Amino acid sequence: MKLQAQVGDEKHEVEIRREGDQAFACVDGREYELEVSEPEKGVYLFKNNGKITEVFVSPRAKPDQPVLVQTGGHSLAITLIDPKRLRGSGDRADHADGAAELRTAMPGKVVRLLLEAGAEVKKGDGVIVVEAMKMQNELKAPKDGIVKEMKVAEGTTVSAGDLLVVIE
Repeated sequence: MKLQAQVGDEKHEVEIRREGDQAFACVDGREYELEVSEPEKGVYLFKNNGKITEVFVSPRAKPDQPVLVQTGGHSLAITLIDPKRLRGSGDRADHADGAAELRTAMPGKVVRLLLEAGAEVKKGDGVIVVEAMKMQNELKAPKDGIVKEMKVAEGTTVSAGDLLVVIE
């Protein structure tokens, strides 16, 4: 998964790949190989070269809000930008005209379909649950409409950016 992380006025290129408990990260060209665990929601332990770092990540109310990250007495507000999501047209929040597409933000596995094709959905309703990095993420409808297509089934392994559901 390729992202941009903005901290204040600085932007950083970030690429993350996960394999089990291992995470491979590249930040502005610097490579990191980490062991990652989440002993409780929002608390992460990163092990790098024998050193363990505890990181607290506060949940954000909206996807466009910064993530508050605290570690070692420091606190950072980080805005994550997914370039793949920027390629869409205009304001993705409403999708007033045409279809809305639900896509994965990171590799994972579809664990539950909450609706079927043809079902009526309201903006904010849960549509599908994807497990990524040992966390289950419920993807919600970005607009009122009808579920036109479910592109995946329960148990399907998905990659970052894969199309899961189409809502019209």
